Amino acid sequence: MKIAIIGTVGIPAKYGGFETLAEYLVKELNENHDFTVYCSASQYANEKKNTYLGAKLKYLPLSANGSSSILYDVWSIIHSFFYADILLILGVSGAFMIPFVRFFSKKKIITNIDGLEWKRDKWNGFAKKYLKYQEKIAVRSSHFTVVDNQGIADHVKNAYGKDSVLIAYGADHVFHEQVNEASREALKIPRKYAFKVCRIEPENNIHIILEAFSKSDVNIVIVGNWGNSDYGKKLKNEYKSFQNIFLLDPIYDQQKLNELRSNCHLYIHGHSAGGTNPSLVEAMFLGLPIIAFDVNYNRFTTDNRALYFKDVEEMIVMLRNVEKNETQLLEIAKEMKSVASERYTWKIISQKYSALFSAKPV
Repeated sequence: MKIAIIGTVGIPAKYGGFETLAEYLVKELNENHDFTVYCSASQYANEKKNTYLGAKLKYLPLSANGSSSILYDVWSIIHSFFYADILLILGVSGAFMIPFVRFFSKKKIITNIDGLEWKRDKWNGFAKKYLKYQEKIAVRSSHFTVVDNQGIADHVKNAYGKDSVLIAYGADHVFHEQVNEASREALKIPRKYAFKVCRIEPENNIHIILEAFSKSDVNIVIVGNWGNSDYGKKLKNEYKSFQNIFLLDPIYDQQKLNELRSNCHLYIHGHSAGGTNPSLVEAMFLGLPIIAFDVNYNRFTTDNRALYFKDVEEMIVMLRNVEKNETQLLEIAKEMKSVASERYTWKIISQKYSALFSAKPV
């Protein structure tokens, strides 16, 4: 079967969750399927390849993110219409094209609607309405709707009366890095610290986390794009002087990021929007003890076995308690590794997608 993967920046993966998903689907399934992956040309200007892991690569002169993602997805869908048997669409930006593909062909459409993108604070009112409507079209027009979290599956059922297929993300591509003392000293971070990496946005509850740690003796290292918004600039200016808070700019070297993450003694996950977050399942696979924001998506992802906070006061108490109870952290770390090993490997995820590729359209 000829399968087009649409909606990612491209592969080799170097951007986010969908890109890593595309790469591992190709890696695990390329012996049985003929893949084409659409890529943003600007992101691969100096490393364009015709193929990667056996998949054909098609470069488009557009960004796969932001407002241009609509045209990027539309272009990809139109191009794939002329050769693909299956369109695997990751995201809903160009979902309005799906009914046309269905009307003019018998191609199978599988759409992963991602998290509830229209709920994210970064979008203005018009963008939120557009994305919500595209989600509606995608769910109602695709042969199969893929969701990455039970919370999203419940939303799809309640909002549209439709069933969906739950497939999360793999995490067994991450690995422990040994501590590089020179790097640690260069970054001026302590030996024992909590860690968080994310986009600096209100929905990731950075303000709650920073306030709680500012009233605690526990060290925290946060890696993020502080300079990209007034929210980030304000927080960095407010908390940069605290001796136990270390605010680092984005780190794009995956090895250095893995080193920081895999050697922390506590992982903090503040995301409140979306579904199963790739950074969370990666932290779980590394066997890190996790404190997560108390929202159903995070509880589903961690099988209700992590620690959860709703506000500053809860987090302060939690930090005080876990620092006194190292055994509790070790138990949580063990539980997280167990859940990740059972649910979040690329072999498991790929097999679920392969079953969809072979399934009879509904």
